[in-house]
Amino acid sequence: MRSENTPFTGGPLDGRVLPVLLDATGRPPKVYTVPVPHDDGTPPTVHVYRRVPGPPGRLGLPRGWRYAYDPEGDTGRRRLKWPWSKAS
Repeated sequence: MRSENTPFTGGPLDGRVLPVLLDATGRPPKVYTVPVPHDDGTPPTVHVYRRVPGPPGRLGLPRGWRYAYDPEGDTGRRRLKWPWSKAS
């Protein structure tokens, strides 16, 4: 699989550039989660980053992608609500 060096802004990874795996279309995932473990055995803290367009290039089009910190930490993973599925 291919990877691309992607910059991170905000949060604990501010200013870092990490290699992120790309999907079949050549884009990084929409949400990037970073679990930070604790020494005392409690569940890890999860930091959430969202994909946003990179800085504009010469023609005003975004060049690549970057990740911006999401302080609410919502991963955006919800079950799809199909009309034929049971109410839960």
